[in-house]
Amino acid sequence: MFTYPSGAEAPAPVGKRRGRVNLRLGVDASAGPAGDPKGDGRTYPDKALRRRASRSPRGPSGVFDQERAASMRVYVPLTLPALAEAHKTGELGSGPFVAYAVTPALREWYVSEDVEELEYAALGRAALASLRLLTADPGAVRRRVVVAVDVPEGAATVGPDRGSEAAALGEVTVSVSVPLAKAASVHVDAGDAEPDVAAAADALAAADGGDDDAQSVVDGADDHELLWFATQEIPHLVGQG
Repeated sequence: MFTYPSGAEAPAPVGKRRGRVNLRLGVDASAGPAGDPKGDGRTYPDKALRRRASRSPRGPSGVFDQERAASMRVYVPLTLPALAEAHKTGELGSGPFVAYAVTPALREWYVSEDVEELEYAALGRAALASLRLLTADPGAVRRRVVVAVDVPEGAATVGPDRGSEAAALGEVTVSVSVPLAKAASVHVDAGDAEPDVAAAADALAAADGGDDDAQSVVDGADDHELLWFATQEIPHLVGQG
């Protein structure tokens, strides 16, 4: 079992607590069930289809995709202003930049061999990193943002000095430029999460210092699942920022 130096305590595994981040594929958020214009009505296919759509080495047509097979899924933490900038420049990151993925330390912490569960945990770590970005940008809308993207094998590496730290679980450094057009999906908080996310961002520093009450406030943001959005919906999302 992986251990943490200096008595550091690893955070509770994401999926072992109540659902936090919605990895499931959905329909266009601009239309509800049966075309209901209220929006955010999402339907989800079964687990096997979700897994195939997100990580299978075969493309939508079922044809083997060598590029997809030789890639690594990473989760990039952003804010809505940062997503707007990426949309403007067409570049998710120019490298090197920080992302989150299924690393050896994350596997040890989560204690699972299920790829979908492990990627769910990596997405949760990226959501926490997005919360940290919000603390550094008081003017940003208080919604966590994570972009899922596949990068070439070897393009994302675990830092030798960070991989064993509890705070760095799942953290990788992406060394290549990644066009936003390569993104697989975007995950963003719903509007009703904003008060809890704002409170969590304000409490994060105290929670890092060991304040249990502040940690409870930070955990409150995890009660909100991130919604799944297709990359075609990015213009709509940045308009909310």
